[in-house]
Amino acid sequence: MVQETTLPNGMVISDDRTRLDMNFIHGALAEAYWALDRPAALTERSIAHCLCFGVYTEAGLQIGFARLLTDYTFRAHLSDVIIAPAARGQGLGKALVKTILAHPELTTVTQWTLVTADAHGLYAQFGFRSGDVDETWMQMTRNGR
Repeated sequence: MVQETTLPNGMVISDDRTRLDMNFIHGALAEAYWALDRPAALTERSIAHCLCFGVYTEAGLQIGFARLLTDYTFRAHLSDVIIAPAARGQGLGKALVKTILAHPELTTVTQWTLVTADAHGLYAQFGFRSGDVDETWMQMTRNGR
């Protein structure tokens, strides 16, 4: 069942994969340090096997994306979190992470991980802490419901 959250500013966060704009996703990731030179075919294959989220304007234009590799029960790895440069500074990244963590199909997931070189402050707000692997690895353990 598709989950959508409408933000106070009218933006929508949705896990409806039929809404994903692959041109936006490829373009946004082509500018991201962690996905430079990543072939589009690999991004598309990863999307096919993950729970994906888009952030959309009221007009339906995609301006954000994240994907979650998960078993829907115990573990989840958050990746490719991106907001279009023109839409940054509006709290959309925070809203996206909050929506993902509150997703009803992920309530029993207790082990969360992600890798970031520059957004530790964002993720720390949600309980992520530096992990044991290196300074880019972050993890969070939360009680399952």
